[in-house]
Amino acid sequence: MAKLYFYYASMNAGKSTTLLQADFNYRERGMHTLLFTAGVHDRGGKGVIDSRLGIRAAAVPFDGETDLQSIAQDAHFEAPLACVLVDEAQFLSPQQVHQLAALCDEDDIPVLAYGLRTDFQGALFPGSAELLALADALIEIKSVCECGRKATMNLRVDDYGRAIRQGEQKQIGGNERYVALCRQHFMQRMGRTSR
Repeated sequence: MAKLYFYYASMNAGKSTTLLQADFNYRERGMHTLLFTAGVHDRGGKGVIDSRLGIRAAAVPFDGETDLQSIAQDAHFEAPLACVLVDEAQFLSPQQVHQLAALCDEDDIPVLAYGLRTDFQGALFPGSAELLALADALIEIKSVCECGRKATMNLRVDDYGRAIRQGEQKQIGGNERYVALCRQHFMQRMGRTSR
């Protein structure tokens, strides 16, 4: 039986690189895959998964209305899929996470979803919350805080490196806009501790 995997991490942990390596491994063995990425992606442009290491691949862009299950089933009909891979999975809607679970349960297609667990305020993204609830396997990809401990949080910063405490949950950016931190340093920079 196929499984739904959720690979989660803070910013700059190599989620896209790990996804592209998994895709390469399947394709190198002559297997077919289907890649999805959020339509709001910034690095490679719409419809591209682009790693900070410089590797990239074309992907089907999705937004909150995209029927991932139908697209995957159509692709599977044309050439049997060995795997579906989803980048920026935090932007999935809860309904889309259910569609991905159905691909595993009904169509026997494994799904590997990669994304952030929490936003810049430390709150779960709706897609991530649903993946944490439904995924068969939860795999943390490690990143490092400026202090050397494991980074688990994503701090949004302004042009001067100061913490941004309010705003829209979705704001695309890379190293210039986000810093991966351990919980202690995230809380300090957000002004939530006495230190």
